Amino acid sequence: MKQLELDARRLLCPLPVIKTQNKVAELSSGDLLKVICTDPGALSDIPAWARIHGHQIVESVEEGDEITITVRVGA
Repeated sequence: MKQLELDARRLLCPLPVIKTQNKVAELSSGDLLKVICTDPGALSDIPAWARIHGHQIVESVEEGDEITITVRVGA
């Protein structure tokens, strides 16, 4: 199982979701991707995208201006 990090800071919708989608496409089932972003829309956009595509949100944390969303890649 891989654990990778994606820096999507200072990107606005829909770029955090697109970058997440592109990185997940390179990963295998069970891998974890930690997405760090500053766009508040990502709090709802990335989980919605993950649900539609069969991935799981492991954790979602807001610290100041930064949002960290950890995605477990589905099958």
